[in-house]
Amino acid sequence: MRILLSNDDGAAAPGIDCMYRHLSKHFDVTVIAPDRNCSGMSNALSLHHPLRINKTEKGFYAVNGTPSDCVQLGVNSGFFEEPDIVVSGINDGPNLGDDTIYSGTVAAALEGRHLGLPALAVSLCAKQDEHFDTAALLTVNIIKKLENHPLDTKQILNINVPNLPIGEVKGILATRCGKRHRAETMVEDTDPFGNQIFWYGKLGDELDAGKGTDFHAIASGYCSVSPLSTDMTVHQQIASMNTWLQE
Repeated sequence: MRILLSNDDGAAAPGIDCMYRHLSKHFDVTVIAPDRNCSGMSNALSLHHPLRINKTEKGFYAVNGTPSDCVQLGVNSGFFEEPDIVVSGINDGPNLGDDTIYSGTVAAALEGRHLGLPALAVSLCAKQDEHFDTAALLTVNIIKKLENHPLDTKQILNINVPNLPIGEVKGILATRCGKRHRAETMVEDTDPFGNQIFWYGKLGDELDAGKGTDFHAIASGYCSVSPLSTDMTVHQQIASMNTWLQE
């Protein structure tokens, strides 16, 4: 099986290095990732400058573009052999609930699915003392399960892993996305030259984090696997909308 491995933290990030080490023991893996941190870029594409590829000392391909650009290059450029599956991660931090909307990690997986390939996004729910090996081992396990349980053509898997040694993870649960409260207001400041600037405030606290959600699974020590749909249409609303739109 040929795997295209990407991320949003950049080609030099420890998460993608760990994922490569584990995946390459079982599969043929090509790493194409941004040459810098692209967290929060979602599905952005580079439409106003050419993309350049540089090969790193580890044999990874670093691109001056976004996570979605990297997947496009890996599938559509003709420079690489077409993969069988796209894996994005390991992200340094969670992608739970509403966070998936902004996540470059999830976006890389979505781009793979838009191009007709099964895809996984993998995140470790930690910011220090990271157990990246746990996330990589669970990803290998899930990929092997997919051989007998293929993904729906309109879905990706969003995998979040608790920051625990592999022996302490209680299991793997299929979950739905939870929700957060509204984020804090933006923070106003000044730069060294006295100019007004703004920073994003903290993420909102968990709002919907009950049993069955990705938040609850992680808090309980389980690996969370959420099937995300690439079809954004709310199909059940179409008939009723047609009624009032035509009044």
